[in-house]
Amino acid sequence: MTMSVPERKSGSEGKEEESEDESEILEESPCGRWQKRKEQVSQGNVPGVESASLAMDTEEGVEVVWNEVLFSDKKVFKAQEEQIKEMFENLMQVEHPNIVKFHKYWLDMKETQARVIFITEYMSSGSLKQFLKKTKKNHKTMNVKAWKRWCTQILSALSYLHSCDPPIIHGNLTCDTIFIQHNGLIKIGSVWHRLFVNVFPDASVHSKGRQHRDEQRNLHFFAPEYGAGEDDYSIDIFSFGICALEMAVLEIQGNGDAAVSKEAIVNAGQSLEDPLMREFTQSCLRHDANLRPTAHDLLFHRVLFEVHSLKLLAAHCLINNQYLLPENCVEEKTKSFDPNAVMAEIRHNDRLGVQLKYSHVSPLELDKFLEDVKNGIYPLMNFATSRPHPVPRALSLSQEQVETVKTPTPEPQETETRKVIQMHCNLESNEEGTKTHVSLTVLQLSLFLKMDDKLHRQLSCDIFPTDTPKDLASELVHYAFINEEDSEKVASFLEDSITRHRVRALAAGSNQ
Repeated sequence: MTMSVPERKSGSEGKEEESEDESEILEESPCGRWQKRKEQVSQGNVPGVESASLAMDTEEGVEVVWNEVLFSDKKVFKAQEEQIKEMFENLMQVEHPNIVKFHKYWLDMKETQARVIFITEYMSSGSLKQFLKKTKKNHKTMNVKAWKRWCTQILSALSYLHSCDPPIIHGNLTCDTIFIQHNGLIKIGSVWHRLFVNVFPDASVHSKGRQHRDEQRNLHFFAPEYGAGEDDYSIDIFSFGICALEMAVLEIQGNGDAAVSKEAIVNAGQSLEDPLMREFTQSCLRHDANLRPTAHDLLFHRVLFEVHSLKLLAAHCLINNQYLLPENCVEEKTKSFDPNAVMAEIRHNDRLGVQLKYSHVSPLELDKFLEDVKNGIYPLMNFATSRPHPVPRALSLSQEQVETVKTPTPEPQETETRKVIQMHCNLESNEEGTKTHVSLTVLQLSLFLKMDDKLHRQLSCDIFPTDTPKDLASELVHYAFINEEDSEKVASFLEDSITRHRVRALAAGSNQ
């Protein structure tokens, strides 16, 4: 799902008229949350997507992209309906800070045609290709630190995709499908390009002329073995190698609309002054796919690898356990510190030591750093991360295999995609309980959740002696109150809270 900044007319009057016209609401989602506008967005080479328009998320107050796939033949749609539902349900499970977010989808059946409408994140700052062109136009060179940071973010996303079971192969990684935000956050789009090709095999005939030009212009991003049969993660590594090379040199010169030659790629690689950068990119571009490193291996390459600072490790620990901490805890904590107090000291026997005071740390800089870590700008690359949820194997099959495999598909259920960042609860013993048998008392639970979109959720229920925290968390997942990934920490939180409540109740009972 790729998108770039739409082109606008010049002139203040034209802009005002266009803005009023293009902000007109053309359609609403069935739930009323998403409002389609007239303004079109360049969608890139995603098979089957007929149109992509800007839309407004009325709950979040942010712009998103409204994508449409049209089926003029309802019989064709009916034949593929279950497969389409399964594909889009799994699109919603892919979640990584460096991957363009897929929000929602729904089906729209008319008498003459059928539509699949899906909402994706809008990357307002444009593609990496656009950024590199602007940088070159301004006669600037690429900052090495920025290059390393971008490579790390892209590899973090690829490592996530390739570690799925079965692995998710991007298959369309170019500088046009990588996006950069104003804060330096990198996100890759068009993640399910290959899956769209399988599900919508006949849809790719639309806009054939434009797609042909795009394919010619981006042909050098594709590995030599691409499309020749069985391929794996190594085709994404080759594409990443070209992206890394273009990021370093800003542009690999081609001959007009013709494909970039192998000679131009070799010359661009040789122009890199840093021998480690040369070795890094060349290892990705090896002709033999078996000799290319994995995304995880590349994160350990000498040109990128660094021992994480305690500051970064502490920030990740804080973000991962934010649900245990009260809101604005960092701000409140820094206010209570004496700015002249020493927080760390390095002592030397033969010379004067070094003292680090709280006044040396800016609270504003600390808040920005935490926000950047939360957004995925500084991923931990040399620590094992939890593997993403398995993707059903049917989604990784080729089109020929898909036609021969018939598996029952359950009706899609609503799932909670937001994460819990803070939790509070209140427990009260039911009046019918007895003080001498507190462990058998029915508890009344009020659970307060703050989601990662800043919205709050309040839940109330009775906890019976036979209920376990794990069962309660599973029930919350089943009814789409919490994300499945939050189940374990919610269960742990409930267990601690219930245990503390019962200990206090026992102590109060014994005192009486």
